[in-house]
Amino acid sequence: MSATRVFVARLAGCGVFDPAGDRVGKVIDVLVAYRKSGSPRATGMLVEISGRRRVFVPISRVTSISAGQVITTGLIDLRRFTQRGQEVRVIAEMLGRKVRLLDGSGAASIEDLAIEQGKNKEWTISELFLRRPKTSASPFARGATLFAAWEQVSEEARGEEGQSAQQLIATYSDLRPADLASALLDLPDERMLEVAEELDDERLADVLEELPEDEQIDIITELDDERAAEVLDLMEPDDAADLMANLPEARTEAILDLMDEEEADDIRMLMQFDEFTAGGLMTTEPIICAADATVAEAMALIRRVEVAPALAASVFVTLPPYEVATGRYLGVVHFQRMLRYPPHERLGNLLDTELEPVKADTHISVIHRTLANYNLVALPVVDADHRLIGVVTVDDVLDHLLPDDWRTEDEEAQHG
Repeated sequence: MSATRVFVARLAGCGVFDPAGDRVGKVIDVLVAYRKSGSPRATGMLVEISGRRRVFVPISRVTSISAGQVITTGLIDLRRFTQRGQEVRVIAEMLGRKVRLLDGSGAASIEDLAIEQGKNKEWTISELFLRRPKTSASPFARGATLFAAWEQVSEEARGEEGQSAQQLIATYSDLRPADLASALLDLPDERMLEVAEELDDERLADVLEELPEDEQIDIITELDDERAAEVLDLMEPDDAADLMANLPEARTEAILDLMDEEEADDIRMLMQFDEFTAGGLMTTEPIICAADATVAEAMALIRRVEVAPALAASVFVTLPPYEVATGRYLGVVHFQRMLRYPPHERLGNLLDTELEPVKADTHISVIHRTLANYNLVALPVVDADHRLIGVVTVDDVLDHLLPDDWRTEDEEAQHG
């Protein structure tokens, strides 16, 4: 059943479908326009379609909102979204904004708001879900909540300064890092930096790995050295090395001195290599086992939450020591092959010795042809003594093959 009243924060991430039931994208935000009198009216939705492209869907083309999904007429203007001066984004700009109750009972902040469809089919803001300031100094205390009609409040501030970064982060809490990075790119630069600084270290590390180079540098530049070191410690070493290669040398050394010694050593090693070589692309955290390790032991390492999917596809077998740079590289055991053998089987009996490792100075053009020719997701990198020093994964290669603006390029260009 189609709803005629819906709270906007619950729409974030909802699927958008055409009349035939085919998914065309997901809701990112709802836009409203202020009027001289009465509550603001909803003008449309900001929708992300394929290729992370953001487009505007007028509210007149929304035929149904129900059970976490939005149905449209199917007619979507593929021109990139541009916000007009009179429009305000509810999630990005209004949630968290301070208002004052006209009954004289004080101030509150907007935690959510409902839009409702009237008899004239127009959607307007009908109700606000508000939270009073907390009355206790306890970090766990929260202010009382209440509902109010738009006509019962007056706004204390308009514009970005009226919304707390914490409120925006809470709204986007369920987004994956890539989607959160995309959402940050939609914000004005100052707002993006404010929100990034409020993210916890692990979340910020994940998001930085998904952002373009210029935005990475802007954010790291705003962090003090200690926080920057904590965040870079949590990033994949190859991503951290790429980022630090673009910082002033003095800043880089100051941050490296504050980082975990082992992580810093990995990054220093990676920074020695050219960006478009195996050494510049590789990660230094593959799964490494001894030849007499069992399938069960290898599977236990693969199951770890922190292991990226591309790295979980293979286990690399070497002589001791078993951390890069390892002992002599012996071969690789693919995850799919391990599934065909009993848990007690030794990895030494399952080695793929035909997969030739590459040297650190191997150019990216050779690497992507090798990955494509042999349908691989990871390629071992060895030094002159045939010791494993890292692994190039297919996602690292893709990042370098795609144009710099792939996150924001027009869909027409992608398919043209």
